[in-house]
Amino acid sequence: MHFTKSKKHKVPSVIIVSLIDVLLVVLIFLMVSTTFKQEQPVLKLALPDSKVAKPGSADQSTPFVVSVSTNFPYFYIGEKPVNYDQLQRELDAAVQKNPQLVLKIRADKKAPTGEFLRAFDAGKLAKIQTIDVIMEKAR
Repeated sequence: MHFTKSKKHKVPSVIIVSLIDVLLVVLIFLMVSTTFKQEQPVLKLALPDSKVAKPGSADQSTPFVVSVSTNFPYFYIGEKPVNYDQLQRELDAAVQKNPQLVLKIRADKKAPTGEFLRAFDAGKLAKIQTIDVIMEKAR
């Protein structure tokens, strides 16, 4: 015998509006809390200190920056590793485009001095008039 009445069960329904509200709140939270990608150098160089280092001037055209690291391949143009011959060719091509090119050399404190001088010589062989060294200002 059945003494209880059978109840008709309703099919559960999903309320879409509240789900959209929750989704929007989560989306706004993620957008606010996310850090945006900042340009980070490929090479982490510990630049040498200098008491007379000056901030770069903004009136010059974009300089040609060569980074010298502590291990092979020693030379980097932007993010691209290059050997000495490729560096020489890149400098020659850049001087052909812009005879007033400024070469800036970023070298790690522990980079071999010989490799730094090779980068300097490559600039002189390419007939670059202005060669600067990027350093950190002593604190």
